Amino acid sequence: MSNVSEQQVESALKEYIDEYLEQDLFAAKSVKNIAIDGDKVTVDVLMGFPIEGYKARLSEALKAKVEAIDGVSAATINVSQRIDAHSVQKGVTPIPGVKNIIAVASGKGGVGKSTTTVNLALALAAEGAKVGILDADIYGPSQPRMMGINKKPTQVGDKLEPLVNYGLQTMSIGYMIEEDTPMIWRGPMVTQALEQLLNDTNWQDLDYLMVDMPPGTGDVQLTLAQKVPVSGAVIVTTPQDIALIDAKKGLKMFEKVDVPVLGIVENMSIHICSNCGHEEHIFGTGGGNLMAEEFDVDMLGSLPLDMKIRIDADQGKPTVAADPDGQVSNIYREVARRMAAKLSKRAKEYGHKFPNIVIQNS
Repeated sequence: MSNVSEQQVESALKEYIDEYLEQDLFAAKSVKNIAIDGDKVTVDVLMGFPIEGYKARLSEALKAKVEAIDGVSAATINVSQRIDAHSVQKGVTPIPGVKNIIAVASGKGGVGKSTTTVNLALALAAEGAKVGILDADIYGPSQPRMMGINKKPTQVGDKLEPLVNYGLQTMSIGYMIEEDTPMIWRGPMVTQALEQLLNDTNWQDLDYLMVDMPPGTGDVQLTLAQKVPVSGAVIVTTPQDIALIDAKKGLKMFEKVDVPVLGIVENMSIHICSNCGHEEHIFGTGGGNLMAEEFDVDMLGSLPLDMKIRIDADQGKPTVAADPDGQVSNIYREVARRMAAKLSKRAKEYGHKFPNIVIQNS
């Protein structure tokens, strides 16, 4: 007969505050089962975001908590993940084959938004999710170069097959045109092209589709934010005031169309000299943190101004793919976990589970 109670196990587990969810696992509804067999305890934990690089650390921490209970000789912690679809703006229909769309935006160009998008997508995939990228920058598509893809997508029926590299499904207008061909289109044509790229691509069982948004907050961006079923947005900025002013506009745009901002990524936050290791804040310091405080959103992380990030992207092998265990890749994976954990706490989308009701006159 065991002297260990389920309540003791629950109390011990509640002491662990998850670093990404920022709450205990009972509050997050992640503990699914506790089984006690004499002095042995088994706990089943189901996380709502990808955790490949965090699973062992989480398991060990929970095991230590349970095994510290008087009377417990051994604890088995089974950790798994399940990524659900989360709610989108009212009146917008989710895309078949895509659970969650995350828009990566900035108020202005030149802050490394596309590089951040591709590396976050690779980081999510490294954490165990199925991920795609939609290059929504019709005027300046950069994902074909960054993903190292130089071919046209094939068409099956009325659908385009996404082009795949590094395990990511991708689509871009850049696959259909020459790299140096300018897109001389007005706003409505751009919006229509974008909707077609999104809706006419045969996305396959994606947990996350990262949308690399065009810079700015004009008509195209607003239409995108209103018509694309977005589960959450990430704002990319650099620390200096001029970038932050525009990033704030991007953040407010998403607030106005009821898209939750999952957090801010501060890019180029510190430069480390490749020769001597000297650290320099070329673009100033703390801008992203101040913005996060001002708008009450999460600071997801800061990326260094590192020449290798630029070189890797230009060569078609982004840093998380080129150096998966490196320091910069680990930062991207941390940011990806925080972002996905934030989304996992949002309301779930149940619309796809309900059948369509058809009324027939008999």
